[in-house]
Formats: sequence, C-alpha cells, structure tokens
Amino acid sequence: MLGMMQDWEMRVSALLDFAASEQPEREIVTHWADGSLTRTNWRGIRHDALRMVQALRRLGIYPESRVATLAMNHAHHLTAWFGVTGAGCVLHTINPRLFDDQLDFIVNHARDRVLLYDAAFQPIVDRMKSRWPTIEHFICFDSDEHCPAFEDWIGAEDGKAFWSTGDEHQPCMLCYTSGTTGNPKGVLYSNRSNVLHTLTMIAPACLAIEPRSCVLPVVPMFHANNWGLPWACAATGAKMVYSQVNDPDVLCRLMREEQVSHVGGVPTVWFSLFQHLDETGVELPPIRVALSGGSAVPASVVERLMRGGVRVMQAWGMTETSPIATVTWEPPEWDTMTFEEQVAYKSSQGRQVCGSQVRIVSLDDSGVEMPHDGTSAGALQVRGPWTIRRYFGEKDDATGSGQWFDTGDVATISPAGVLRLTDRTKDVIKSGGEWISSVELENAAVSHPDVLEAAAIGVPHPRWTERPVLVVVRRPGSALSPEELLGFLSGRVARWWLPDAVEFVRSIPHTGTGKISKKDLREIFCDYRLPA
Repeated sequence: MLGMMQDWEMRVSALLDFAASEQPEREIVTHWADGSLTRTNWRGIRHDALRMVQALRRLGIYPESRVATLAMNHAHHLTAWFGVTGAGCVLHTINPRLFDDQLDFIVNHARDRVLLYDAAFQPIVDRMKSRWPTIEHFICFDSDEHCPAFEDWIGAEDGKAFWSTGDEHQPCMLCYTSGTTGNPKGVLYSNRSNVLHTLTMIAPACLAIEPRSCVLPVVPMFHANNWGLPWACAATGAKMVYSQVNDPDVLCRLMREEQVSHVGGVPTVWFSLFQHLDETGVELPPIRVALSGGSAVPASVVERLMRGGVRVMQAWGMTETSPIATVTWEPPEWDTMTFEEQVAYKSSQGRQVCGSQVRIVSLDDSGVEMPHDGTSAGALQVRGPWTIRRYFGEKDDATGSGQWFDTGDVATISPAGVLRLTDRTKDVIKSGGEWISSVELENAAVSHPDVLEAAAIGVPHPRWTERPVLVVVRRPGSALSPEELLGFLSGRVARWWLPDAVEFVRSIPHTGTGKISKKDLREIFCDYRLPA
C-alpha cells in the first residue's frame, strides 16, 4: 500500500545519539567510594562509548558476544552500557551480591567473553577466575593494578567509529533473575524492547523524565535493567547523578547540591533516608519525583513523601518485564480525591501503562480469569512488547501460550484497574480454606515506629492447615512486646489474619538482590511449633 512510513530500526544507540546532539553539555556526575567527584557529559559518554566499540573490535569481540560488567553505579559503567550495545554485543550486568555458585552458573551459562569490573570486586574475580573459562579478557574500571584499566584500554582509540547496525530485534542486554527457587534464569532484552520501554518511561503519565530532569538512580545498575533509567535519561538528555555509596548523608547532600529531581530506589532506601532525617533534623531535599519498586512501599512512607511535596510513582514490574509494567499514574479524578484516598492509591502498584497488559487468573491452576472487583485474588499474569517470551537458552515459551507470562505474584485488580499485590504464590498463607496475605501483614507491622523489618510466614496447624507467624526486627533500644505489636495490628488487618505468634530476631535473611528470603526463613522455622 502506498504512503507508508520510513523503515527505521529501533536501536538503543540512537538514544545516546540524541542526548549527545541535543543535550551535549548535560552532566553525568559520579560520587566515588573515596569521596571524590567526577563530571562528564553526554558528549563525553558518546565519545567514550565509540572508543569502547573500537576497543572491543580490536579484541575480536563480534556482535552478539556477551560482555559482562561486575560494577556499581558510575559514569564508566554507563559508558559500557552504550559501548557494548553499540558494538552489537550483549551487555550482561552481574549482581556482585550473588553467591559463588550462582556467579559460576550465570557467567558460564551466558558464555561471557569479556569482564569489566570495579576494583572493589577484585576478591570476587580472584576467587572465581578459574571457574570462568569463557572469559578471555579482564578489564578494571578504576585500577590498573591487576589488569588493563578501562581508561587506558579505550584511551588507545580515537572514537572515529560507527555503531553496529542491524535488526531491532537483535539482543542488546542480558540480566539474570536472583534464582530463589533454582538456578538463575537469563532475561534477554532486545534493542526494540528497550526503546519501546523507554518511550513509555519518559511519558508524563509514567516517570515524566525530561531534559530539565536530574535523575539519581540509587537502584544498582546490575538490577533489573537498572529500571531502564540509563536509556530514559539518554532519550531526553537528562542529567544523571551516580553514587558508589548509598549512605543517606551522602545521598541527601548530592540531592541538594546537584538539584536532583528524580530519585529511584527500593523501599529500604527511603527507610534509611527517613531515619537519617529524623536523627539529624535535616529537611527532606527538594526532589520532585520518588520512584520506588522492588517491593511494596508502606503507606507511611508514601504519606511522608507526599506531605513533602513529592510525586510518588510506585511501580510494579520484574526483570522479566524490563521492568515497568504498572505505575501509579494519577487518574482523572485525582484532584477530587481526599489526601487519604491519594495516599491509598499511591500505596498500590498502580495501573498498567500503555504497552503492558495485566490480568489475574484463579490460583487453582484452572486458568479461569478472575473478576476485577478489588477483592478476588488471583495469580498475576502480564504481557506486552517488553515482557519476556522465553528465558535465555530455553526452547519452550516461558508463557506457555507465548503471550501471558505468569509472574508468581498474587494480586487483586479493582474495577478501575488498580493493581494490588497481596503475596507471592509460594508465600501466600492458606488458613481454613482462606488466603492470608503475608505482604499486607508485613506492611501493617512495619508501620509501627519500633519495627525495622518484618516477614510473615505460614507454619503448619492441625486445624487450620497453616497459621501466620510474624518475624520481626525491632529498632535498636526498643522493648516492643508481642502483645503490644498484636494490639497495634488489631483493626489494621482482619481479626483472623492476626499472627498466632510474634518472634523477634536480630536479622532476617535476604536474597542476593536484597529481598526477604522466605525460603531461608521457612527453613529456619521448619521445626517451629505454635504455642498451645
């Protein structure tokens, strides 16, 4: 048919071209672990990325080869995002918090050929090097003590190179899940999926990242596509601020001095930030947007941010969804809602964004779609152009049908389309034929001022099948008792949801990605017997 559009392939390199052309002087700031501060800009990132393309080609690293990074947040790492993908290779970001067996598995499964890493992770490299036979070249981002330093490596090149071209469906990035129920699984992103995800991220109804924005991603660059923030900031030429340390005092200072507008971090980031503000009496920095994800944000955190004039954008997603699938974008009736109603909405997981679809199906494996009535809970499924079709190296579709992906979450969806996660399918507590949400119990518990962290698990019960036990970490110096906490929970959750026991512990086990490990917790309490 005559009159069609131009056929341009969507590739992530074009995002950097835009930033370097339209916002060349917009800064990329790095606060290093030693306290020093360095500055570059989008023009510099593009030049260094093109030099990296030349350096990779000189090593004989061909398109679709996997190039791994073992690093925290900084400008060199950002350069690698665009240098690796610009060479047509696949960027594999490795989580340094994973256990050795997991590190062994993912590097060999990915068949990485090059590793770029921070000197801080030299002990990991020394320990694992003999177990990573596919890696031919080791390059250190910030030191030349053990191998070529990144700046020396790309410094031999002039940057007069061209990006690799090709089909937009070609892979550009690989990220592995944490593997809480087995070996980690690889999620392979394409150029197309990342560009489409980026276009949604920068929309006003999503994160509203624009050329005036200054973005501080506290979320690590090795976690879930870094929430797509490097791509989104390049697509708008936004300023970026990185910190190698997550100390709240440092983060607050950076927010003020660099005029940060957008902050992206998991709930624990906000917990530590508020604790710092309370201890020092310092005011919340004048940020405009707080992006949070990874786990549910308690209403108390949402309320405090909103009272500080911050737009809270809680997002739900996962590594398999690039990661954003739903966001708490403001509905048409926002301005007529009460403050309490606004807080309640912002404490949800929001509504699906354009390009992502969600639904819930029955928990009994029948696949029957559940009604969107706000009360019926079901297994959450998602689909869309940036949702996984199959895991890296697997022949069968992860979705079965090739469309809907089973997330492993349990959720409700309201008539207005508002998503609320109630649990993981493997963590939901079944008591007397009814479901108890461990997530809602935990959120209610952490709203108590003396509770640092809480986790609810089900333990066997002769009459009710399972009953909840609440495992709690108290704030230092607190004398909070089980009776006081149960009294606090009364009225906040259904009476039959109240835990049969509260156990105080010094710490709760976490996975390599920082999430509470219910698997480890259940093993610790495998012989637990409820009080008579």
